[in-house]
Amino acid sequence: MITPPDRMPLPREFLDRPVLEVAPDLLGRLVVRTTPDGPIALRLTEVEAYDGPNDPGSHAYRGRTPRNDVMFGPPGHVYVYFTYGMWHCMNLVCGPEGTASGVLLRAGEIVEGAELTRERRLSARNDKELAKGPARLATALDVDRSLDGTDACAPGDTPIRVLAGTPVPPEQVRSGPRTGVAGDGGVHPWRFWIADDPTVSPYRAHVPRRRSR
Repeated sequence: MITPPDRMPLPREFLDRPVLEVAPDLLGRLVVRTTPDGPIALRLTEVEAYDGPNDPGSHAYRGRTPRNDVMFGPPGHVYVYFTYGMWHCMNLVCGPEGTASGVLLRAGEIVEGAELTRERRLSARNDKELAKGPARLATALDVDRSLDGTDACAPGDTPIRVLAGTPVPPEQVRSGPRTGVAGDGGVHPWRFWIADDPTVSPYRAHVPRRRSR
């Protein structure tokens, strides 16, 4: 059986590039999550780049820790973190091993397995909202910390794979400040999305969290 071009796995070399090259090139690609109940495929429509030691907004800005160890490579692995004590978020590690750069998968369109995703995203008003935002995306794909370090470029059946999909023409790619990033890292226009796609999440500037008295 011949594999259709859009279902060909992306080679590790695709992710072994500078993060600002990889991030917009991920738009239109497919992320396939294999679950016990069946596969779920998502078309990426929004991502954010994080450039390790050069980026105050990156988890790796201050160096290597047990939490961010996966970010230091090799490229093609999945970095999953837990935030606000409630949500998981999924990233793809990229760049040469040791550089600690990665791309946050912010939003996408579920193109296969929507019936499985709806069971996890009961609050979604329609299918366009199933993976509209990074925590929703991880929830929709049933991604948690147990998948941290998964090799998305490994041959054979793996829990998460990244496929070629259909690349987005440059004229359809937009960029702007990253959502919710504070301080010096908040000014970088390193959020990339497909213009006018209904699954893209709304931009929100960082709002400092108030401490309860």
